[in-house]
Amino acid sequence: MFVDASAIVAVLNEEAGQSALVKRLDNAARRPVISPVVRFEAILGLARAIAGKKRVAADAGTISDARRLVDEFIEVIGAEEIAITIEIGDRAIEAAMIYGKVVAHPARLNFGDCFAYACAKSLAVPLLYKGDDFARTDLAG
Repeated sequence: MFVDASAIVAVLNEEAGQSALVKRLDNAARRPVISPVVRFEAILGLARAIAGKKRVAADAGTISDARRLVDEFIEVIGAEEIAITIEIGDRAIEAAMIYGKVVAHPARLNFGDCFAYACAKSLAVPLLYKGDDFARTDLAG
């Protein structure tokens, strides 16, 4: 299973639906997979959430705290971090062409979403995510 940043942030930020995400991780048949793009996006997303709760802007300290939490989470779930290959990069471009915000597709995949989509497709594994954006792609289900 490829883990999107949205799932990591939802679990660490204790958002609605987090228990279902954790259950899917616990029941995964294989070791979870992430990429450097997911790690980056999850760290910044969690930093924004932490700062938002405090009603302040995120700063280097907040990002550092989020980095520690995300890295600990990745270690706890035993995720493997894969490299972004040319094939994955090409699939991300294709995802943007079909499902991206730029083409006004209802999925409205952004940069990070396109790379998560591409990783899941390249590895032929399910995608763990929060929200409904990926449900509007051929990864639904």
